[in-house]
Amino acid sequence: MVTKPEAVALPKTTEHLEQGKYGPIFPKTPACHGFTIVADVKPGHSDAMRAYGVRLAQAVKADPEVLAPLKLHYLRWVLFDEDTRFMYQGIFDTDFDKYTEDAVVLFRKTGIDTAFEHLVGFPEDWKTNTTAFVAFLRKHQCPSFLEYGEYPWVSSDEIKKALRIKAALAEVLEQMQ
Repeated sequence: MVTKPEAVALPKTTEHLEQGKYGPIFPKTPACHGFTIVADVKPGHSDAMRAYGVRLAQAVKADPEVLAPLKLHYLRWVLFDEDTRFMYQGIFDTDFDKYTEDAVVLFRKTGIDTAFEHLVGFPEDWKTNTTAFVAFLRKHQCPSFLEYGEYPWVSSDEIKKALRIKAALAEVLEQMQ
């Protein structure tokens, strides 16, 4: 299946969207599902936030599949405004409700916790109160108004499968030489 790039402009209002367990279900786009969170960092917590980034990178290095339940394509974390504000961008294959529930379960199970603990207003009981966790995300979510996919509508599992096939084919071709 060869696809061509696609872009989708998203509406500003969400009242027409299907309602999920935690609010509107944003449509899948050519870039799959995702969201952007912008929130204030607790005063004096920027170093802890960066240290959490190192900790998460180490967890992925130790177990490259640790975040696999989240069906991520990518995450991008940014500290800005002199490390007083944080932006989280994530693209993943599941809808918002499933992603957030899976994240809470994953972080409780692994003990990795979440960088969001360093954000102003993040609920201290997030591990047992998924509704409060989601309310925080919704409050700080900045919905996209345009999403583009160079390889639209393709899941992370499909991408990994294609890369395995490519590697196997390259190996066969190399053996033929």
